[in-house]
Amino acid sequence: MTADAAVELTPEELQAGLTAEQLRTLVGLVEYDASTDPFPVTAQDAVVFVVGNATQTAQFYQAVFGMELVAYSGPETGRRDRKAFVLRSGSCRFVIKGGVLPDSPLLDHHRRHGDGVVDLAMEVPDVDKCIEHARAQGAVILEEPNDVSDEHGTVRRAAIAAYGETRHTLIDRSRYTGPYLPGYIAKDSTVVRPEGAPKRLFQALDHAVGNVELGKMDEWVSFYNRVMGFVNMAEFVGDDIATDYSALMSKVVASGNHRVKFPLNEPAIAKKKSQIDEYLEFYTGPGCQHMALATNDILTTVDVLRSRGVEFLNTPDSYYDDPELRERIGKVRVPIEELKSRGILVDRDEDGYLLQIFTKPIGDRPTVFYEFIERHGSLGFGKGNFKALFEAIEREQDRRGNL
Repeated sequence: MTADAAVELTPEELQAGLTAEQLRTLVGLVEYDASTDPFPVTAQDAVVFVVGNATQTAQFYQAVFGMELVAYSGPETGRRDRKAFVLRSGSCRFVIKGGVLPDSPLLDHHRRHGDGVVDLAMEVPDVDKCIEHARAQGAVILEEPNDVSDEHGTVRRAAIAAYGETRHTLIDRSRYTGPYLPGYIAKDSTVVRPEGAPKRLFQALDHAVGNVELGKMDEWVSFYNRVMGFVNMAEFVGDDIATDYSALMSKVVASGNHRVKFPLNEPAIAKKKSQIDEYLEFYTGPGCQHMALATNDILTTVDVLRSRGVEFLNTPDSYYDDPELRERIGKVRVPIEELKSRGILVDRDEDGYLLQIFTKPIGDRPTVFYEFIERHGSLGFGKGNFKALFEAIEREQDRRGNL
């Protein structure tokens, strides 16, 4: 059996020109037997945001993050209370929603939380099977299985509740050929790319991180284990994930094929506020803290994003000059000096190494930010970088007066 045959690619992955081998490299994909999974997940379908100004936010993701506009829904299509823009980069799909009418529930959500993720939607082969299993395991069903149709076919969908006001919409689009969902029309970007600009800056979603309250992490890990059949990938506690001032605990759950990965964080008792405490305060509850976007050329991605105004966390020179780091990391595809000049972190485990960098929060509230990650065999999350990363975050918290 070939590598591509062993992993079924989604239409979005095929359209993006990705192969199974590229997915393995990009996001650490593994093979598994879906026939034994009570809640089989094909892939992440979309990350759905509610923002204060969807029109401008969609322009930002096109002009700065290099995403392509592919679909739209709004007053012009009969949806008078809201606008929604569907953006893609490789197999990664973002949906940006904003309220139009003053009584839109999206505006109520935004008043509470600011810009943030409301839905981590997943593509599944059998919506009814997943909902039946989720219900038996005590999940809250927000939307019963139902069909929505238009001239492009039919989508089967349902939804379950997750932490805070986050939901997981389950989608089977195997009988649908439209640009996104019924109610959306195809729409092209009007952003003109400069000559020589890369086709895309990232190819896939690697993982999405959720922050939950103190004492709730294990409860949600159990939820993903029981309800969705996710497996435990990693656990970070104690000195793994602490500085002199703040601490947190983290566990990672993943779908059987590792295509969908959800690290879950909770604060830990420490001298000062952790980044998780700050998030929970300003988001007013649990939610999705950051998305890791997989790229196969992190140097170009960082250079382009920085030239377009994106700010990244600063890493001190001492991180790169540490002889222990250099010995542990060994040889990577680019000289350490190239990483140092850009502030890119590097970590190695028994499977390989990864390169990663984190943006500062991209909205007004110190909540949502992004990670860019380039994997070379490593299935990890940069454990060796945690201390340097969190010290950088603490410097930013201190500047905001929230440490």
